[in-house]
Amino acid sequence: MTLRDNSLMCRLFGFKSVLDSQVHRSLIEADNALADQSTKHPDGWGVAYFRENIPHVIKSTDRAIDDHIFHKVSGVVSSKTVLAHIRKATQGEHTLINCHPFQYGHWVFAHNGNLKNFHEYKSKLMDKVSEKLRPFILGTTDSEVMFYLLLSELEKRHPLNEPNAKLETIIDATQSFLDIVSEYTGDLYGGIESNPQESHLTFILTTGSILAGFNGGQHLKYSTHKSSCPDRDTCPHFQTNCESKSKSGEKINHLLLSSEKHEGENIWTDVKLGEFIGVNHEMELIQKVLKVNFITQLS
Repeated sequence: MTLRDNSLMCRLFGFKSVLDSQVHRSLIEADNALADQSTKHPDGWGVAYFRENIPHVIKSTDRAIDDHIFHKVSGVVSSKTVLAHIRKATQGEHTLINCHPFQYGHWVFAHNGNLKNFHEYKSKLMDKVSEKLRPFILGTTDSEVMFYLLLSELEKRHPLNEPNAKLETIIDATQSFLDIVSEYTGDLYGGIESNPQESHLTFILTTGSILAGFNGGQHLKYSTHKSSCPDRDTCPHFQTNCESKSKSGEKINHLLLSSEKHEGENIWTDVKLGEFIGVNHEMELIQKVLKVNFITQLS
């Protein structure tokens, strides 16, 4: 069995909170921050944040740790919803158009994964993308095709110009999307040790109103509470669940999704293989394991 270094894949980070939050600590200052991770993931970065319910996406082909724009954006951005990505290319050229996150209207998507032998069936997957959305695929990555294929399935169930989609609807669209892709990829790879040459479909999707993540083989962690909130005595939104784990169906004050655990007060839990996790516009937490096959060892 051949094992690959997990550092060879991309890095994801996203959050949705009831409060505007600075992203500087998570992206720059925290242990294992995305900026530091870019030393091993040098193929560009992107940050999406929402103001007045409108997504703003900033990208670069430079390493985040060296890019003054990344540091400046991280220092000034304050938002209730943020999605960031550090790229290690497995498909597509090292160009700005291939950097994540990808955006269509309110919808923003970042992918940590790979489709094995993508070139052999790319045209067939493109045919599954709706004619309306197909012209917006401008780059050469499998990730961008995945985004628009997922949107195509969602469009059958929900108008894309409405950002407050029900998470149950997104789950249903994601299941259909996974069924389509797995026809060509076969079982996804979900081994403990990453192999970037195999097929993975881990992603984060947001409209600002909702935030959702899916573990499609590449590690993903989440946090909904802290060991001790430093603002517990002053925060108008403080509740007991800010310092205790919440169950699916309960309301929370924040959801963080990340490829890695970040040190500090946040308590991190692994998203299970095949698990979908998200919050809707009312900050209700939803978790569900979808029907997708994984192999965990390679011959």
